[in-house]
Amino acid sequence: MNVIETNEDGLRRQLKVVIGAAELEQRLSARLDELKGKAKIKGFRPGHVPKEHLRKVYGRSVMAEVVQQAVAETSREALSQREERPAFQPKVALPEDEAEIDQIFAGTGDLAYTLSFEVLPKVEVMDLGKLALERPVAPVTDEDVGKSIERILATNQNYKPKDGAAQKGDRVTIDFVGKIDGEVFQGGSAEDAPILLGRGGFIPGFEEGLIGVKAGEARDVDATFPADYAETKLAGKTARFEVKVKEVAAPETPALDDEFAKSLGVESVDKLRETVKARMEQDRAMASRLKVKRALLDALNEAHAFDLPPTLVDNEFEAIWTQVTKDLEQSKKTFEDEGTTEEKARQEYHDIAARRVRLGLLLSEIGQRNQITVTDEEVNRALLERIRQFPGQERQVYDFYRNHPEVLAELRAPIFEDKVVDYILELAKVTERPVSGEDLYADPDDEHGHHHRHGHDHDHDHDHHRGHDHGDDHGHHHGHKHD
Repeated sequence: MNVIETNEDGLRRQLKVVIGAAELEQRLSARLDELKGKAKIKGFRPGHVPKEHLRKVYGRSVMAEVVQQAVAETSREALSQREERPAFQPKVALPEDEAEIDQIFAGTGDLAYTLSFEVLPKVEVMDLGKLALERPVAPVTDEDVGKSIERILATNQNYKPKDGAAQKGDRVTIDFVGKIDGEVFQGGSAEDAPILLGRGGFIPGFEEGLIGVKAGEARDVDATFPADYAETKLAGKTARFEVKVKEVAAPETPALDDEFAKSLGVESVDKLRETVKARMEQDRAMASRLKVKRALLDALNEAHAFDLPPTLVDNEFEAIWTQVTKDLEQSKKTFEDEGTTEEKARQEYHDIAARRVRLGLLLSEIGQRNQITVTDEEVNRALLERIRQFPGQERQVYDFYRNHPEVLAELRAPIFEDKVVDYILELAKVTERPVSGEDLYADPDDEHGHHHRHGHDHDHDHDHHRGHDHGDDHGHHHGHKHD
């Protein structure tokens, strides 16, 4: 085997590998010797088929097998001789000229093929002890707990029947039949449907048309389906709903007592306060960690500049761009609707892709240098957590992951990343900065438009925590009382 580097451009590499005809002949002969003892050919006793006869019968097909094996072995050997690490599986380009191929199979020509690949860059890691970061913290006060419980009370309203006219905030229970051009349409009818007036859960005009109704009343209500309604047959059309009102009920905030606490699964009001406070503290600690992690990744990204394998960046960009365009298509919006252009968005997402690759390579380097690994136990815990997200389908989800090791392996990435981040935070100078609960949950990307929603970085948990009710820190974890 002879290896010649034919091209070096940044991180791109191209090697020409030549396997001489003599070496190919040796490989072919050895393979024919293996077949000699196994081949069954009419007219010859098993194990006594002459090698030359095997060459005539199987020569070309066996040589194809020999070439495939030779390429696999020599390409691995060619790469192992270099100190560089390929960024992905190298591409192999075999000869395409028919005459050249015939000479190879006839044993009279050398096999020359090319290996094209990109190498991982050499990453010089900064002195991590010089990183200076702020961790925003928002201690949970009694006032915070009180507001959270008020919200829990507000979302667990009792409804008391009344004789008067329905107004915004009331709940009306109705039967209705919807018609378009006098014809009943599928999904447009219901019985004993509870409607919270002002909640906006129905198409425009429907709830507004129920303002003022009384129990026992019949009323026709006209409402129009939005132009972008998911069911295209109904989009933009006006329907008339024949409504019979069965009950009008006014909201009544429940009393904060032990009975209410028990309806949420805790034994007393004091225990409810403890539970709410503990949940808020846990939630704020997670939000605080996400903020300092984001700041850490920003600082690492700014402090390191090295060449990136172009294909890795392109692949990351394509994954992001596919999701971006899919989201726009589903929302029936354009880049102009989002205050930008396709060209600007492409550049922005390409920068995000480059950031992701840079941080991925950097965190991987730091993790490897410091022997940071992910255990099978940690992966199993992550798998169990994922399974819990699919109640009733636990077995199918478990089997899917176990039958697809490549998908199971993806669970390791965020675990590894978090362990490396924790390692860096131990070395960095981190000071705490008191902030309000609202500021703790504020999304820094909101100032810059929607474009960062598909990921700024490797902060996999970041998007998951957006859009929280900043004040109650998930009071909803305690459940809702059914009417």
